[in-house]
Amino acid sequence: MSLGYTQKQYFSMLTVNPYKTILKTAFPNNKTKKEVFIMDNPFLKLTVTDRQILNSYALMLNGLGAYLGDGYELVLHSLESLDHSVIKIINGHFTGRKEGSPITDLALKMLGELEQDPSRTVSPYFNKSSSDSMLRSCTIPITGEHGRIIGLLCINFHMEMPLSEFLQGMLPSQDSSSVTQASSETFSDNIDDLILFSLTETKESVYNDPGISSSNKNKEIIFRLYQQGIFNLKDAVIKVANQLNISKNTVYMHIRNFKVSSPSN
Repeated sequence: MSLGYTQKQYFSMLTVNPYKTILKTAFPNNKTKKEVFIMDNPFLKLTVTDRQILNSYALMLNGLGAYLGDGYELVLHSLESLDHSVIKIINGHFTGRKEGSPITDLALKMLGELEQDPSRTVSPYFNKSSSDSMLRSCTIPITGEHGRIIGLLCINFHMEMPLSEFLQGMLPSQDSSSVTQASSETFSDNIDDLILFSLTETKESVYNDPGISSSNKNKEIIFRLYQQGIFNLKDAVIKVANQLNISKNTVYMHIRNFKVSSPSN
């Protein structure tokens, strides 16, 4: 980029190995070629916002890797340095890479294609690792401040992983209590249903608890809904008050008391 080439020309001439970035250039007569070695030169200058975006993806990779299991390699590239673009990697043993590894030639080619056609659809493709193992891959561009592509999220599924091993990672282990302790999640297409379901479930639990006196049941219901974050939803206070046949001021009073007595305060 700093040698006078456009980004499109730069991508078409760039090749990478683990030790140096090589930009192949030509003299004006186009007969004699030379190689310019760029050692750790920034390819793209990132802003503070750009770095925050990439950091958020790095944190997300931990959860995504835990969810997808051991069959997936997840790689986060930063375009700040092509020599050491990998800033986060999960299951890097599939391709033998680690943090600090360089970008790949295929990733560079895709960046060039995105330069030519920004509306290009991201689609899965089949690939092979250095050990000749089949991979099902997808490369997703990460856009930063000012609409620039600042990084890449690459997902590689190891196609030769035994099916039994893959399924074992998806299912709860036989000696765990994860099934009986599974969280209950409410899927709803509107806020009213979510509030009503949470309230109904909480009321049933409180009313069936003999250890809670009748005079404290509404307070306990409000406390549990507060812990669940229900009152962060729009009009939740009014809806809960109506269902419990109490005033919204009573609900607000209990919420204030909970906040005051909370250890975080």
